[in-house]
Amino acid sequence: MKEYKVIRFPKTRVATFDICVIGREKHHIPALLEIDVTDSRKRIREIKRDGKRISFTAWLVKVIGSTIKDHEKVAAYLKGKRELIVFKDVNISMIVEKSLNGQKIPIPLVIERVQDRSVESLYRQINEARNHQLGEKDIVLQSSAGANWPERLYYSLPGFIRRYFWRFMLAHPRMAYSRMGNVSVTSVGMMGSADGWFIPVSVHPISFGIGKVTKKPVVINDKIEIREILNMTVLMDHDVVDGAPMARFISDLSGRIEDSFCLEKN
Repeated sequence: MKEYKVIRFPKTRVATFDICVIGREKHHIPALLEIDVTDSRKRIREIKRDGKRISFTAWLVKVIGSTIKDHEKVAAYLKGKRELIVFKDVNISMIVEKSLNGQKIPIPLVIERVQDRSVESLYRQINEARNHQLGEKDIVLQSSAGANWPERLYYSLPGFIRRYFWRFMLAHPRMAYSRMGNVSVTSVGMMGSADGWFIPVSVHPISFGIGKVTKKPVVINDKIEIREILNMTVLMDHDVVDGAPMARFISDLSGRIEDSFCLEKN
């Protein structure tokens, strides 16, 4: 009797291996944040009681997209050694869990023009993507156009050729942006209950790791209160943006999350 079993992972995992290799070549700087989301989550619950379909994750995506639009260089692609390509729209590649042959696997969904979208429309797209059932022929780099034959060929290539594809794409920002956007968001809060931070590996100029919301004691006006705190990691490419602009972006992002940015409009 065998003491083990062999499980064949989906082909889509192949791209994950390649992203990890290429991502570690980037000069990303991680920032580990604790953000008070007590008031914002309360406001979201009130909006949902009014019958509107939104979620905390969809709202975070909206805040991230709007803040990046005001600090657009943090999501710029490096072209060569002396130029940055700044795109007009914020297109976010967000990791969602989908079912493939009975297994839950993380798959990126590209959400376009996030800065112009409502929280409700973002919720609908994320929810539809999460509930969509994948087949073996689906590919990691999803877009509205779907997979084409070069993408399907990708899985059958040797590793060094696949990684050359990634390096070639990143050296051509318009191609990279059209396939995977300029921002990456991974929310483990959607997929599990682990407390703490995680530092993602990414090929994007800026990437976000959204952790769990936990209750923690916080000093407010010299008094200790129990507040809901979000653990978030922000990964930014130091080849693209310097420390001071990074700090200003993080300050604005944290402030907007704590101040329930744009929720009064929903």
